[in-house]
Amino acid sequence: MSQRAIHMTASVLLGYPDERLVEALPLLTRTVASLPSGEAAARLRAFLAHLATTPLPRLAEHYVATFDLKRRCCPYLTYYTYGDTRKRGMALLRFKHAFRAAGFEPVDGELPDHLAVVCELSARGGVEQAVRLLREHRAGVETLHKALVAENSPYADVVAAVLATLPPATDRERAAALKLAQEGPPMEQVGLEPYTAGGAR
Repeated sequence: MSQRAIHMTASVLLGYPDERLVEALPLLTRTVASLPSGEAAARLRAFLAHLATTPLPRLAEHYVATFDLKRRCCPYLTYYTYGDTRKRGMALLRFKHAFRAAGFEPVDGELPDHLAVVCELSARGGVEQAVRLLREHRAGVETLHKALVAENSPYADVVAAVLATLPPATDRERAAALKLAQEGPPMEQVGLEPYTAGGAR
């Protein structure tokens, strides 16, 4: 249950910060306070402390500047492996099938590979499917985390909390993360149209 609670909290915190986030803050604070001690709980507490002392307009400005305007901080996990190529479309289908297997449909207008949506899948009971997707795209999650650290973004704490819920990385996963860090995602601009209103990241 603590894993689901961590993922539920992360799914909310990784969404666009608006009045709904402000309204959810007391519940999120109680949820994190009830978690067992460990890295995930500590990281989420650190981010909640940032939320409590940062005006909402500044939070929103930072969110857009980080996730919408910086390609290397893309929250869409298939981007790291496939870039904007045809193969990404097939990868997105795997996410959709995992969601349907768990009886969950993402909110209209959001892609299923958004880290917040994958965390929500776990929170709604599809823990097995969500963890499998996170592990399959662990290199992307770790690359996102490193990019957020480099940007000195508080969101690095939220992504670190999600990583803390996964089993230790295997040699294969570490090698994939290293390769991605060195080479980056494919740059071929073919196949699918940009996936967000703001264009490809």
